[in-house]
Amino acid sequence: MNLAHNKTLLSNRRWWALLIAVGALLLMGFYAVTDGSRLANNAALSGADWVGAGICHRLPSHSFTIYGRPLPLCARCTGIYLGIVLSFLVLGLAGRWRRVNVPPTFILLTLIGFVGLMGVDGVNSYMHFFPELPHLYEPRNWLRLVTGMGAGLTMGILVFPALAQTLWRQQDFRPVLTSGRELAGLVLVAATAVLLILSNQPALLYVLALVSAAGVLLILMAINAVILLILLRRDGRAVRWRDTVIPLTIALFLAAAQITAVAWLRLTILGTISGLPGL
Repeated sequence: MNLAHNKTLLSNRRWWALLIAVGALLLMGFYAVTDGSRLANNAALSGADWVGAGICHRLPSHSFTIYGRPLPLCARCTGIYLGIVLSFLVLGLAGRWRRVNVPPTFILLTLIGFVGLMGVDGVNSYMHFFPELPHLYEPRNWLRLVTGMGAGLTMGILVFPALAQTLWRQQDFRPVLTSGRELAGLVLVAATAVLLILSNQPALLYVLALVSAAGVLLILMAINAVILLILLRRDGRAVRWRDTVIPLTIALFLAAAQITAVAWLRLTILGTISGLPGL
């Protein structure tokens, strides 16, 4: 009885923490967009721009905008890294932090299909730069967003159990997703995020722009943690959450350093962190 009660309290705390975080972000978003002229020097978006510069081409024509200001990541990358955040968030809220197995084969095939769709759309979009080459259809930012979101969900669902396997001593050997119904629920959450972006509401775009930039750091942190713990032979040792603080913090600092180094190199070579010269 006490164990069930403690789990319920923990679950309630997760939801309250999420609601408070979302509320704070929305308040910040509404304040930031009350004056469109302030967005050019908005500290949070400027920091997210730097994150985006380390991993995305940031072509204005391929990006959604807030009052004419391109988001920190292009439409496709916005979808990818939002998808990663959403997959981690949903699996975490479901209490699956210790699950270490990938989903069943039929779910994996579906996820591979998501990546394939992004690949087709990406190749078609790239071929559009060369008018003499054939392309299947006219590229659209909403297509970039949707296909990127599918690939991001796939990345999150695959990296999540790898991180759990590397962190925890006591592991849950069930798959992170067990049924098509669970996958459909996750896709529904992702579709809601897509619709929020396509609503073109400035405050929502502001919040989701910051979340997508956070997704870059999240996935790099997770991958760095896996590699670091395996190389140092300290994988599978965490018993409580506080045991994960040091490795995850180090992995996060490494992620920030990697992003900063690439963005600085881009600025040095190209003279800009926004888009590419000539495009």
